[in-house]
Amino acid sequence: MNNLKSRKVLTVQNVAIFGYADASENDKLFQEVRAASRILAEAGYVVVDGGGPGVMRAATIGAKEGGGKVIGVTLYSEDIPNFEGRDPKNLFDEEIKTTNYVERTLALMKTGQIYVVFNGGSGTISEFGMAWGLAKLYFGHHKPLILYGKFWENIIQAFRDNMLLRPQELKVYKIVDSPEGILDAIEDFEAELKRGEHNHMLSADDSFNI
Repeated sequence: MNNLKSRKVLTVQNVAIFGYADASENDKLFQEVRAASRILAEAGYVVVDGGGPGVMRAATIGAKEGGGKVIGVTLYSEDIPNFEGRDPKNLFDEEIKTTNYVERTLALMKTGQIYVVFNGGSGTISEFGMAWGLAKLYFGHHKPLILYGKFWENIIQAFRDNMLLRPQELKVYKIVDSPEGILDAIEDFEAELKRGEHNHMLSADDSFNI
C-alpha cells in the first residue's frame, strides 16, 4: 500500500462515519474508529459524524489526532428519550444543526461522499439501510458504502439468502477489516472515477433529489 503522504485526494473529500453511540473509550470498536479516522485525516479527508458520543466521538478524536477537520451533524432533541443527542465532549470544527431525526440522517447522507459503517445498533442499521437504498436508487452516480468488519459478510449473506435484491445492490459496497483497508477502498473508488466508470456526485454540497 502507498505511503500516506503520497496519496492525493481526488473527488472525494468528506467521509461520513456511522456506528454505535454507546461505545466507551476502552472498547475495541472505539479504538478502531479512532484509528480509522486518524488515518483518514492524515490522508487529507474531512471526517463527518453525528456529533454524539461513542463511535461519533471516537471519529472526532481520531481525525483531530490526524490533523484533520471534522463536521458534526447534530440534533438537539428533548422529546426523543432514547436518542443520545449532542455530546459536549465531541469537539468537532463545523456544525450542521438539524431539527428532527430524519433530517439529521438525510443531512449526514448529503454531507458525506462515502459512508463508513461500523458495528452498531438499530440507529446504525437505519443509517446503513438508508445509505444502501439511496445507492441502489442512484446506482451509477451513487455514494458508496464501506462496511467495516468481517461480521458484515454474514449480514450481507443473510440478505442475499433471504431478500429479493437487484444485482446492482451488491455492487455499491466494499467490506474491509482495517483502517488501511478503508483507504484502499476509497482509492479503488477514486480510480473508478478517474477512469470515468462512475459519475459520482462531484461536490459535498450536492444532495439527493429526495
